Amino acid sequence: MATSERTYSDAEVEERLKKELPHWYLEDGWIRRKFRTNSWKGTLMVINCVGHLAEAAWHHPDITASYAWVEVRLKNHAAKGITDKDFDLAKKIEEVVHWQPGKEGGALEGTPAEDMRFAYIKYDKPKA
Repeated sequence: MATSERTYSDAEVEERLKKELPHWYLEDGWIRRKFRTNSWKGTLMVINCVGHLAEAAWHHPDITASYAWVEVRLKNHAAKGITDKDFDLAKKIEEVVHWQPGKEGGALEGTPAEDMRFAYIKYDKPKA
């Protein structure tokens, strides 16, 4: 059963992105994020990660990809705009794609940063 969902104005979307998802932006009615990768392998890993999260959430983005990047676009087609579903899925995508276990401590070391054979995502540099 379809329910009415609140859609956000462009100004509200811009404000939430600035506060909650600074690497995402609003363009042509979609919230968007381009993930840079080191190779086709990394691109496929990002696509599969986003696909799993979208299917589990039952909210599906549009995806465009090339050899070393993936663009994810979200909007709620049924609501004809940006809703909380878009923000929530974007946050989960951001959290999982940019997870770096080696920086958390613990038993998981993460991929070797110095060996490009294992590199797959270009992590955002921390903001100063």
